[in-house]
Amino acid sequence: MKEHVYYLPAILTVLLLCFAFAQEPVLFDGTNPVVLSFQAGSGQGAIPSNDSVPRTSLISPDELAKSLRTVKRAPLILNVGPRSMYIQAHIPGSEYIGPASSEAGLAQLRKRVESLPRTRFIVLYCGCCPWDHCPNVKPADEALQSMGFKNFKVLYIANNFGSDWVNQGFPVAKGD
Repeated sequence: MKEHVYYLPAILTVLLLCFAFAQEPVLFDGTNPVVLSFQAGSGQGAIPSNDSVPRTSLISPDELAKSLRTVKRAPLILNVGPRSMYIQAHIPGSEYIGPASSEAGLAQLRKRVESLPRTRFIVLYCGCCPWDHCPNVKPADEALQSMGFKNFKVLYIANNFGSDWVNQGFPVAKGD
């Protein structure tokens, strides 16, 4: 039994090195890096409980709002959810694409981004329902990945756009 005690320092050292070299995802728009960080817990900025979209592909509402104020070139922000929700409230400057859960929405998304450089900073979002039930973000994420885009994020909306963006006091536009 005593011989196993000698392995404990080695195991702890390996674990510490893993944590020391773990890096948070970085969003880069060509001019300014923005480090993305998700806090453990619930609500705003929480780590997503499902793996429908890789964690490294996510940006929290706080981080997006901050980057909109600090980066020199704003990202192309694409709404891949229902039109009625976009009309009620959306991120200023965002473009309505259509639900990515439909073939028509995916076709519109592909058409909109096909001529863009694969390094273009793009943010996708929906917010129609709680993250675990959203039918639109995963297909949109997969579409951009399959087209070779390297610098895009999916806005992590835990509950819905109203509670996680609008009610947090982030900028909002209404109408088409």
